[in-house]
Amino acid sequence: MDPAKKKNSPLTASFVTGAIALVFLILGYQVALFIHKAAITRLVANRDSPDTVYVIDPALAKRLLAEDMADHDPFVANERADAPQGSRSADASFGSRMAGDKPFVAKKKADAPQGLSPADVPVVLRRGAGHGKEAAEVREKAAPRRVESFRFNPNTVPVEDLRRLGFSERQAQAIDHYRQKGGRFRRPGDFAKSYVVADSVFERLAPYIDIPRLDINRADSVALLDLPGIGPYFAGKVVQYRTLLGGYSCKEQLLEIYHFDKEKYDGLQDLIVCSEPEPFPLWTLPEEQLARHPHISRAEAHGIVLYREHHAPEDCTVEGLSRAGVLSGEHAQGLGRCRIAPLPQQ
Repeated sequence: MDPAKKKNSPLTASFVTGAIALVFLILGYQVALFIHKAAITRLVANRDSPDTVYVIDPALAKRLLAEDMADHDPFVANERADAPQGSRSADASFGSRMAGDKPFVAKKKADAPQGLSPADVPVVLRRGAGHGKEAAEVREKAAPRRVESFRFNPNTVPVEDLRRLGFSERQAQAIDHYRQKGGRFRRPGDFAKSYVVADSVFERLAPYIDIPRLDINRADSVALLDLPGIGPYFAGKVVQYRTLLGGYSCKEQLLEIYHFDKEKYDGLQDLIVCSEPEPFPLWTLPEEQLARHPHISRAEAHGIVLYREHHAPEDCTVEGLSRAGVLSGEHAQGLGRCRIAPLPQQ
């Protein structure tokens, strides 16, 4: 075929047919979405404004009341005998008293038409009509969920509670998947960085985020690995130095670890706490055990034993050891940060 004629040839029939089919497919999909949304909207609306069934047979109404309203106190209203069933006056009298599917009972006045005894006065029972299980499930899924706010740890909160906090099922599963892969939220700001946490949601939940801080006097080396900048080497060093000190008396004592610089400390100091350790028995330990403390040399340990044997209890302080020249200035400063047990009473 001549290229010029091929270029100017009309669209093939198969192409036109495919294009028309695609247009109808798109239109059909949009119509299906519209119908589905309208159906769900109607089902949800029926939850708040259910279909109404009126039972006017006296015997049936009384039996339903006895069976279904054993735990309720139905509102009883007097109505004129000549008021038509379902009239505006009747609806107005009980419309505001309806709550959910609770029935309403209206009894006729005793001045019923001639020929009717009070025992034969009709009973009008208004009830919300029942709906199928499938409709109830649709309403449950499509209706707006009640959003709650309560204290939670984003690292451990169950998926069900994430849903209560306002996250969708998919969002809650995404957060849980991140945790199962080893992800950790160390700070509230880390939770805000999650792609499923919108800014407005984080602003609402920020006051309720409760991420426990790590106690450096109780955590083992595995738990310490969760801290930023702490690998296996420093995790072991933190535990080792804690043993030598007899427990950290303050968080700043981490800076005494070799190569544990201020930058590393500043990166984790807001994530840790330091529980109160057992006081160091400076005034009762023998010389050999005193010399194991990182702020007491062997010579200083010998000097401490001699000092406490020849000084009054009120002079037995770290400051007193420093003034007497028993401790160096650096060791006196380091030992002064430790919690020291008082001298036992003689």
